[in-house]
Amino acid sequence: MKRRTRPAWTEGPRTLAFGPVGFSGGKFPAVSFAVGADAYDRFMGRYSAPLAPAFADFAAVVGASRVLDVGCGPGSLTAELVRRVGPAAVAAVDPSDSFVTAAHARFPAVDVRRATAEQLPFEDRAFHATLAQLVVHFMSEPVTGLREMARVTRDGGVVAACVWDHDGGEGPLSLFWDAARELDRDVEDESRLAGTRKGHLAQLFGEAGLDAIEETALRITVEHPTFEDWWEPFTLGVGPAGVYVAGLDVIRQGELRER
Repeated sequence: MKRRTRPAWTEGPRTLAFGPVGFSGGKFPAVSFAVGADAYDRFMGRYSAPLAPAFADFAAVVGASRVLDVGCGPGSLTAELVRRVGPAAVAAVDPSDSFVTAAHARFPAVDVRRATAEQLPFEDRAFHATLAQLVVHFMSEPVTGLREMARVTRDGGVVAACVWDHDGGEGPLSLFWDAARELDRDVEDESRLAGTRKGHLAQLFGEAGLDAIEETALRITVEHPTFEDWWEPFTLGVGPAGVYVAGLDVIRQGELRER
């Protein structure tokens, strides 16, 4: 049973990369996406939206395909998939109630469901392509999630995932974590998350039993008009970086901002 499997490890200035969070212990804060869709859009949507076309190209998503967006969030990748294949051919899942509600509102003709990657509510071989953009490192069991993605993908189809280059220091959050480490040398950044170092996402694909694996680097560029435009979304409590900022007192937040 052959399926093309495409992990996109991203590098370069303001690029793409994510991985699986089976993170436990240590000082890394619990990750929560119990935030509104607008907050997520302001924080990560500014990067995930321009990433979506490059990622969909990499996964070779074209018309006449049925496609699944795993961990869709408010719908940055979903929007690109709808543009390419039409809403009736797109399905999407996310474990966050707020994101599912937002995706439903934005794409009423898309089959959006609340579910995790590890338990996809679809039949075997239901899709031509199954994509996970900036999600693998937030899966509780990434290998299980990738196996599920393969299960619902047809023979000869594509399973694709991309993650930020947290380990290589070339992702859009790298500057933030560099400053945080200057403030606190013991801070746990996102570089240890699964899939965020070169070659590891492909390794996870192999452990999930996938074959014909292709790995590449995707690059995007995002320009921020002002420092405040870049900084303010970090104060919204989204993801590990937002949780870290929220845990600082006012003085430490000010020191981090200045750095």
